[in-house]
Amino acid sequence: MAFDDFDQHRLAQLHSTDQAKLLDEIDKLRSQGISHYVSLPQLIVCGDQSSGKSSVLEAISGISFPTKDNLCTRFATEVILRRTPTTNVSVAIVPSQTRPKEECNRLLLFGGTLTDFNQLPSLIDKAKEAMGISTTGNAFSNDVLRIEVSGPNRPHLTIVDLPGLIHSENKLQSAADVAIVLGMIRTYMKNRRSIILAIVSAKNDYANQIVLKLAKEMDPNGLRTLGVVTKPDTLYVGSESEIDFANLARNEDIEFRLGWHVLRNRDYGARDSSTEARDLAEQAFFSQGIWKEFPSHMVGINSLRTRLSTVLLEQIRTELPSLVEEIESSIQDCRTRLDKLGISRGTLDEQRIFLLRISQAFQSLAKAAINGLYSDSFFGDPRSFEGYCKRLRAVVQNLSLDFAETMRTKGHRREIVAVVLKGNPKQIAASINTPKKIARSEYVDEIRDLLKRTRGRELPGMFNPLIVGDLFWEQSQPWEGLARQHLRDTWDATKTFLELTLSHLTDEVTSEALLRELIDPLMKKKFQLLEEKLTEILAPYQKGHPITYNHYFTETIQNVREKRRVADMKSRLKGFFGYKESETMKQEIRGESINVESLLSALTSQNELDMDRYACSEILDCMEAYYKVTMKTVVDNVATQTVEGCLMNNLEDLISPTAIMNMEPGLVSGIAAESSSNQMDREQLSRKLTVLELGLETCQRYVTRNASIRRMQPPAAVQETPRYNGGKPHIDREESSESVSEDDSAKTVSTSNSAATGFSFSAKKTPSQPFAFSQGTNSSPSTPFAPGVVSSNIFADLLSPAPTGPVVDFTKPERSFKRQAQANTASR
Repeated sequence: MAFDDFDQHRLAQLHSTDQAKLLDEIDKLRSQGISHYVSLPQLIVCGDQSSGKSSVLEAISGISFPTKDNLCTRFATEVILRRTPTTNVSVAIVPSQTRPKEECNRLLLFGGTLTDFNQLPSLIDKAKEAMGISTTGNAFSNDVLRIEVSGPNRPHLTIVDLPGLIHSENKLQSAADVAIVLGMIRTYMKNRRSIILAIVSAKNDYANQIVLKLAKEMDPNGLRTLGVVTKPDTLYVGSESEIDFANLARNEDIEFRLGWHVLRNRDYGARDSSTEARDLAEQAFFSQGIWKEFPSHMVGINSLRTRLSTVLLEQIRTELPSLVEEIESSIQDCRTRLDKLGISRGTLDEQRIFLLRISQAFQSLAKAAINGLYSDSFFGDPRSFEGYCKRLRAVVQNLSLDFAETMRTKGHRREIVAVVLKGNPKQIAASINTPKKIARSEYVDEIRDLLKRTRGRELPGMFNPLIVGDLFWEQSQPWEGLARQHLRDTWDATKTFLELTLSHLTDEVTSEALLRELIDPLMKKKFQLLEEKLTEILAPYQKGHPITYNHYFTETIQNVREKRRVADMKSRLKGFFGYKESETMKQEIRGESINVESLLSALTSQNELDMDRYACSEILDCMEAYYKVTMKTVVDNVATQTVEGCLMNNLEDLISPTAIMNMEPGLVSGIAAESSSNQMDREQLSRKLTVLELGLETCQRYVTRNASIRRMQPPAAVQETPRYNGGKPHIDREESSESVSEDDSAKTVSTSNSAATGFSFSAKKTPSQPFAFSQGTNSSPSTPFAPGVVSSNIFADLLSPAPTGPVVDFTKPERSFKRQAQANTASR
């Protein structure tokens, strides 16, 4: 069949003047190559093996495919119908991404143009051979055969015929083939922009056909699936099977929002008949028996083309906003990756300029992080792990606060209490990492033994001040370990911040080189400075005699003695008034009179007569006061002299412009030299960015117009979405407004669906007339309702040009780059 003999009327049913603009734009996106990066709306033909898929595709497109009873599709065939000024047919193979590079290059060379559709069967055989189906013994392939048909009277449509689902392996089809086909069909079906044509053969029980199970799995609500029953002529007239399939076609068993359709295609015996003969035979079949009860829009290939055209248009209209969002996200990702790759750098000067730009950006972000200024998009969401790690000042502050709290609660070797209560084993096990509790009286006894061993010429009740130092050194033993752990944690947090900053500013290879050649050596030196400074800070408190001129030392001793005096006074009063030690004294006094002399005697008697114990108690008070004063000093010095002075100070100069300018040429090239893979990535990303920006510009004209129309509509209440069921539309309530009037002769439902589509329709039904759609008072006469079929006039507002005037450029969103810190660390 030559091009001039092509059935233009058959394909013209998929094209209308009002719909052409929108379809043209989607086709333009596809021709620009955007389908390589985002999913575009398309029609996919799915079904079990030998269910009649290829015959359905041939009837829809008018292209004769080789269909035999024993020959099933072995690969995905993508038929692209385009309207262009000149007629052309081209064939190509899109290799699977799982193939080696050499095989991909070989398959990309396959293809060419056709002068006659009769050449198509032989070309498909050659494609099978190129894919290795016949030469290697593989029964199926993940490659895609693309057939592009263009001409002045062609519609704009994409139809994909997929291999038939295999029920079980056999001699010609292995278990691996079953898995390949299933994975391929799942990939196409799960694309939410694909309209699924579920082909169900009447020759087999539909409950056993895999395609319906997959359709329910990938489209659980049945929103984008249209069922097609084929081979109804194989059913016995009046049989239960015929009745079951008729009920299925009425949408009474397996319900799809787009409903069902019935086709009678050519069988093997009529494979050579013309398309006109095929259509006449189909019309004759549906004019008799149970099928003549079906409305004309539910049977036959002519009405199916109309349904598919409208369904595809509606899918495009629905998916345009999300398509724009996906394109914008891809554009942002492209720009992020291109910014990381930087400029092309083949010479030493270009490499040095590249590093200078990184150093300037690095200093800006480092200063902002150290000063706690987080306005740059680099810092991201503070609630995320990565966003928190980028806020260096917040991390350092929190670590310092934690260190201060740890020193307060765990910095002392032993905790001095009045009485040590016996705890259960679980409490003892939980307190392994906490200071060991000791009663004050027991500690005083230990100090007394030490006092005897260090006695000098001091009088009874006096003590050698060096004993205070000995007790202090013992009590402050945990300080060094806690401080070094704090410095390690702070250094690690700073290192993580540096890694995140570099991964944000440049590509992974350059980031690794900067870390390896510059950051890591300098950070190791900073860590050595931290440890040296800590040793210097702790040295006065690990040897020598205690020294402090802080008045808080005296105040602390007085407070400690005052608390102990008050506690002793309460104990004496309880004994005088007859209270038990565990009881709380009441405000009123027992008895009517008090012997003042006895009360004074009780409060002033029993002074400590043992001069050594009195001295030991004084020593303990001095040690505790000195410990508290010194601990606060150490905590402050660790924060100011080590963390701030040695780590945070000049952190932004780790990568400075001065260092880059003084860097040896060999080191510059070693860090900034660009690999061939980076050059290829830049080229691919630049090409992808160009395609995506053109696609975004195209899509936004329609999305912006549709959004403007919706904003002009009044608030909606309940929307009603027609769901087809056996010749009668059911209504699913969503957001819109509705009014219903009813009498004995007619029922009218008027719905404002502006929130979703920007247009309104009314549906009228009389006993002798099916539902029909119209567009208010200005619409054309109503046409019979078919599921998914809406008057083309509803696209008038959508397809009209956008209003002139200033237009916001959404193609250049603010840079916002995010990567997971844990993933970066793992990759290193």
